[in-house]
Amino acid sequence: MKAIVVTDQAAGMAGMTLVERPEPEAALNDVVVQVHASGFTPGELAWPSTWTDRLGRDRTPSIPGHELAGVVSALGYGTTGLSVGQRVFGLTDWNRDGTLAEYVAVEARNLAPLPGDVDFTVGASLPISGLTAWQGLFMHGRFQAGQSVLVHGAAGGVGSMVTQLAKEAGAYVIGTGRAADRQTALDFGAQEFADLDNDTLEDVGGVDLVFDVIGGDIQKRSAGLVRAGGTLVTIAGPPEAQPADGLAVDFVVEADRAQLGEVVQRIRDGRLRTNIGTVAALDDAVAAFNPTERAKGKTIIRVRS
Repeated sequence: MKAIVVTDQAAGMAGMTLVERPEPEAALNDVVVQVHASGFTPGELAWPSTWTDRLGRDRTPSIPGHELAGVVSALGYGTTGLSVGQRVFGLTDWNRDGTLAEYVAVEARNLAPLPGDVDFTVGASLPISGLTAWQGLFMHGRFQAGQSVLVHGAAGGVGSMVTQLAKEAGAYVIGTGRAADRQTALDFGAQEFADLDNDTLEDVGGVDLVFDVIGGDIQKRSAGLVRAGGTLVTIAGPPEAQPADGLAVDFVVEADRAQLGEVVQRIRDGRLRTNIGTVAALDDAVAAFNPTERAKGKTIIRVRS
């Protein structure tokens, strides 16, 4: 099968190559999925799990990409809940070969049914951004209707999902980003926007929940904006500053079938829309992940047309 592999961590995305690899086999409780569309997060290439297995052993050349939409083509021994020929989408294991390939082996529990009226390209754009937003808001952030939420990177893949889910759940949403992102963030539902290059972040005032995807100085300054009893939620690494009278939570997204179902249902009924930028074929994936100018929206690889 065709697959994108990486072998050199220092090379980053420029080190991606398209090669032929053996098709995977389904282990216990696995399914093999014929991949129709795949998503990729550039940050994966900095994760230890991309380069080593759980015992710390080198596992290169490894196939990146952990979001997929496709069709189940084989079942492993003991696998229940899914069937051959079923449309699925989901999030694959960090320490195993990923989805930038024609086939992938994945634990069945990491997948959810993909309704027939949702395109594979849309399905592949949802798992990381949708689950990260859901878990950050409702599990770790303990969001309640009527609270105010500061969403960093509100025009990005995760931030746009956070903005929409928070707004639907009854939040007052303040988005941040670059000046060029203002209208996109407002279109996704932010009621206010702070330009991180030209506005003063502290002018936002106190908020109940900060959703951080940036880290560093922005994260530290954001901790000071959290009201008593509020929460700073981040996916950018352990917080360097704590809210004076609140919580700071750093988390890594996890696969969850029920939450995937919640997200895709909102896509179906128009309450949520995904933020897809470039769609490219697998043969063109390396070029798509190494653009000559800043890409807007999420890049999705359409493995099968």
